[in-house]
Amino acid sequence: MGPGMAENTAEFDQQTLPREGQRVVLVTGPSGAGRSTAINVLEDLGFEAIDNLPLSLVPRLLDGTPRPAPLALGLDVRNRDFSTSNVIELIDMLTRNPDFAPEVLYLDAAADVLVRRYSETRRRHPLMPQGSPMAGIMAEIDMLAPIRVRADVLVDTSELSPHDLKTELGDWFDRADRRRLSVSLHSFSYKRGVPRGLDLMFDCRFLANPHWDPELRAHDGRDPEVQLFVGADPRYDEFSSRIRDLILFLLPAHVEEGKSHLAIGFGCTGGQHRSVTMVEKMAVALADAGWPVSIRHRELERRVMASSSSGDVLPPDQARMHNAEAG
Repeated sequence: MGPGMAENTAEFDQQTLPREGQRVVLVTGPSGAGRSTAINVLEDLGFEAIDNLPLSLVPRLLDGTPRPAPLALGLDVRNRDFSTSNVIELIDMLTRNPDFAPEVLYLDAAADVLVRRYSETRRRHPLMPQGSPMAGIMAEIDMLAPIRVRADVLVDTSELSPHDLKTELGDWFDRADRRRLSVSLHSFSYKRGVPRGLDLMFDCRFLANPHWDPELRAHDGRDPEVQLFVGADPRYDEFSSRIRDLILFLLPAHVEEGKSHLAIGFGCTGGQHRSVTMVEKMAVALADAGWPVSIRHRELERRVMASSSSGDVLPPDQARMHNAEAG
């Protein structure tokens, strides 16, 4: 970590804090992506959860005395009067009204994962009850595309178990101090694709790669020795300090725009060493500056899941690579 990495603080006046109106989370996404699970999780977090309420009744629900608990509304194509334009109109109406603090939670998943989930449950897709699930899934993805771009929080559930989803949503929504935007940092492998829903992304592949050191290859970026190796690259200090300064500059601006969540990705070749090191170090810097931070190491989670499914269960903080990949 470069000199002074944790010295900056996120200073911004009250005008940059999001308004404190009635919290309303609109939960949507393609069928099979985990919307019902998310509604249940939010209910466990203290939200008043209502699923599949006709959109025409939402204004009546919100009219009158403020509700004592934050509200989570589940919206999908099975809603009686669901349409993309109606949902966007609802989002705009809530955004314009200072009595409300709306957020859009969009649960997403890859099309092939949705098809597999439908096959496993033998359910019919609501848009194509007589057709193939894939046809219905693709039609729904296209229909929801304008809503997806309005999402404040986008969670890709393709590789998440219900427990993982609960943890992820807890990181976003179970916070007492909602005045501060929360940040999630993601490490990933470019070989496996860029995670969905990132707001910012940084490429770490130019940094020195511990994969080529036989003593470090089987370790990951949480290991102090790996971090020392990556940090010894003469470009590392300036790279990390510039990214830190950029993020700390941008965070108050995102708060001013009304965002409550920001997802930042760091990628490298294998998602084991350099990107993990950057996430771990950046998390410390942002936390020291007063920002709520959560971490997700996608490829390390894959490794643990693979070990678990093969019967070799390793805790996340002790899991090590079994098949050498460039980090």
